[in-house]
Amino acid sequence: MRKYLEQINSPEDIKNLDEEALQALAAELRAYVLDIVSQNGGHLASNLGVVELTLALHKVFDTSRDRIVWDVGHQTYVHKIITGRREAFKTLRQWQGLAGFPKREESCHDAYDTGHSSTSISAALGFAKARDLKGESHRVAAVIGDGSMTGGEAFEALNLAASLETDVLVILNDNHMSIAPNIGGMSDYLNRIRTSVLYNRSKLEIRKTLGKIPFIGGALVKGIERFKEGIKLIMIPGMVFTELGFSYYGPVDGHDIKALIENLEKLKDMKGPVLLHVLTRKGKGYLPAQKDACTYHGIAPFDLETGKICAAQPKTPTYTKAFSDTMVKIAEKDPRVLAITAAMSDGTGLGEFARRFPDRFIDVGIAEQTAVTLGTALALSGFKPVVSVYSTFLQRAYDQMIQDTAIQDAPVIFALDRAGLVGEDGPTHHGAFDLSYLRSIPGMAIMVPRDEQALQSMLWTACGHDQGPVAIRYPRGKAQGLSLSETPPLLEWGKGEILRHGKEALVLAVGPLIYEALAAAEQLANHGILVGVADARFVKPLDDSMILDLCSRYPLILTLEENVIAGGFGAAVMELLAARQQQTSRVYNLGLPDWFVPHGSQKKLLAGLGLDAQGIAHKITELLERDVSFNDRND
Repeated sequence: MRKYLEQINSPEDIKNLDEEALQALAAELRAYVLDIVSQNGGHLASNLGVVELTLALHKVFDTSRDRIVWDVGHQTYVHKIITGRREAFKTLRQWQGLAGFPKREESCHDAYDTGHSSTSISAALGFAKARDLKGESHRVAAVIGDGSMTGGEAFEALNLAASLETDVLVILNDNHMSIAPNIGGMSDYLNRIRTSVLYNRSKLEIRKTLGKIPFIGGALVKGIERFKEGIKLIMIPGMVFTELGFSYYGPVDGHDIKALIENLEKLKDMKGPVLLHVLTRKGKGYLPAQKDACTYHGIAPFDLETGKICAAQPKTPTYTKAFSDTMVKIAEKDPRVLAITAAMSDGTGLGEFARRFPDRFIDVGIAEQTAVTLGTALALSGFKPVVSVYSTFLQRAYDQMIQDTAIQDAPVIFALDRAGLVGEDGPTHHGAFDLSYLRSIPGMAIMVPRDEQALQSMLWTACGHDQGPVAIRYPRGKAQGLSLSETPPLLEWGKGEILRHGKEALVLAVGPLIYEALAAAEQLANHGILVGVADARFVKPLDDSMILDLCSRYPLILTLEENVIAGGFGAAVMELLAARQQQTSRVYNLGLPDWFVPHGSQKKLLAGLGLDAQGIAHKITELLERDVSFNDRND
């Protein structure tokens, strides 16, 4: 029975709850989050860790006017539940349901849409500066995790905060256990003193008084300050933030509601940039998640009693697993091969590589720009670095790919996991743009495997390519179930492959959608429509001779890709045909639309966008009928 949760319809409903009631509500919220995430899947460990912090923030702040920016935003489930979305939370991450990240269109309590890390302090500073310019008085806070603090934008914002001379509160949600030694009587004592308004006022008075002493006053103040700063370096963990101009407070137990509320009340109206250091534990309240926060960071539906994932583990390996196995095999034979990732060793399948070759594995943290530049220098030094990140996150290093890697023609290999539609995480995580942003870079080669065997061959081929950077993009989820070989065939550079011959139309595609195209061709063959299918394999360089030949033999060409049409594979084909003045075929592009695709299952999204077999078959039929009608009108 939920004694308190059923009564919470807005943040106002928790304002009058006492400490005991808030603790009971925290327990109910954890149970509710566990119930829904166990059914729908989602980000679990991080949300269980911020229950008390979220309640304290809503107890102290008024998020209908105050601005709270949640970094990444995957830890906002409790925030959503207590801001009028309790019942809608049952639709979490489902098609047309509640998003797994903050969305301004969902609620006025969501100040900023987030999904990628390290952006919250920058956004909070923007809100604070806007408030000051408009003469308003609401408060602004950013909630950022210790992992996100490794991102460059977070450091940039910390550096900017003091110079803006605006009031902003940064809450460092630290769930890394190595910080534990900083907890203790001295830290609690110093924190109680430093959060006291009286103490801060006293410091100013003492400085003024000492400064008035003739001859020695100024030197005495400076000497005391130097002595004090030296002691702080030894005893206070927040010295770095202090040096950047922040008033640092903490660390505070992030599961002590009373302490959190007391500190937030004292700090909410302090002047200038303030940082509150909060210690939380991922997976708090659910033992499996506490023991294995990595697995329960983002998890599929699972059994609450046992913690086991409900769905049977697929017998078909994923593309990530194929990449993982291939990387190990290549590294065994080539000592020059290194692996670099940005805080996602397990997500990209590099866990086994890291265990087997620890000296040749580098995790740079949430710092994709560093990953690219580091990889560039390693490549220029004779190594074969493979930079493995999710497609959506590599967008953050676009400048480095141009300025560092491409201009220097460095043979860096980019392995882009989660390319295309990723499903329930939605628009901030779809790998919808990589073909477009990579294709624009001079000297960048791009390969797209249709299955795990092609991925294996492409990776081996790329590792043997010493003439500039190469990108290989592949999707999330299971592959086609094909066996991998010890010595895969290398690809002929820049050459595609014809998989099925036809007559009326041809689908020219890249990636796993080729299998949807083959299924569509089979469907159409049952109705007497003969459709060919070709795998371009290379988006750059294109197989010009194959494409031009196909366009001369087929009256209708449909390009197919799981990337935005603008600037993607289809655009490359159209550019080729225009440059060669090829006008014998009618060419149409099918891919992701010019709008941000929402969250939902991959299967549902592909079907909704007409990118499954049925949708492709329907599109070809429609185009053939349209062309017949057009020709009839012009006869």
